[in-house]
Amino acid sequence: MKKGILFIITHLLCYSLVAQEQIQTLIQKLKDPESKSILVIAHRGDWRNAPENSLQAFKNCIEMGVHMIEIDLKKTKDGHLILMHDETIDRTTNGIGKPENYTLEEIRKFHLKNGLGIVTRHIIPTFEEVLKLCKDKILINVDKGYEYFKEVYALTEQSGTTEQVIIKSAYPLSKVKKENGDVLKKVVYMPIINLDQPNAEKLVNEYLKISPIAIECCFQSFSPQVNYLLQKIRNTHTKIWINSLWPSLNAGHDDDLAVESNKPNEAWGWIISQGATLIQTDRPKNLLEYLSNNFSQ
Repeated sequence: MKKGILFIITHLLCYSLVAQEQIQTLIQKLKDPESKSILVIAHRGDWRNAPENSLQAFKNCIEMGVHMIEIDLKKTKDGHLILMHDETIDRTTNGIGKPENYTLEEIRKFHLKNGLGIVTRHIIPTFEEVLKLCKDKILINVDKGYEYFKEVYALTEQSGTTEQVIIKSAYPLSKVKKENGDVLKKVVYMPIINLDQPNAEKLVNEYLKISPIAIECCFQSFSPQVNYLLQKIRNTHTKIWINSLWPSLNAGHDDDLAVESNKPNEAWGWIISQGATLIQTDRPKNLLEYLSNNFSQ
């Protein structure tokens, strides 16, 4: 009996150490400007096989070997951060209304829908539950959730996951600094910049002064300005993040081109050729297979 218990404890300790080594390797790849490893980010988790922003969608990603999940936050009436993309719960659950109109206990009575709109057994998770699930396993990108910047930081500190979490926004650096002060220096923050817009270079230059780990770059067309700005970012110690989700984010080099048209080199290969080492996708399994077959990680 004692030997059995000792074996279990030893096994759990070994698993924990291996997990910690794996997450530290991921964090190092994320923070190392010289790393050529391409990190795969699953948009709202593995939403094709589980409800978006659900614990199951994130478990699938962990088992699949995805490097990072992208999540969205809202707050309940009683102040709990939960995962929800839309302003209302209508599309993704069997309930209606805004998250802030419900207490946590009330909103947990609803169930999430899958990609086909079928109600499942899954319920809306809290941000704390996601941090607990992902601790020492996978990186986390907080997309919609900038307004909870300081609360996100506090919860990641409590759970020991601060290094695993990227917070991002499309706001100018001056606004982010003014609203978050010293907290900005304690988190991994990433700006989102639409490279098509007239003031894109000004925003890029402003952010390059603080050497962010990465800049999320969006563009509808591959114009001379976009090409110039991508090169400018690439020539600094800042990583390039490109979304392959739909054509308007990447000048037509999207997931569907890769999978449905069977042209992965024209989609993901092209994105990588622009210097991207972080790719957010709705096809994480396919992208992981493509990278495994074509690139040394």
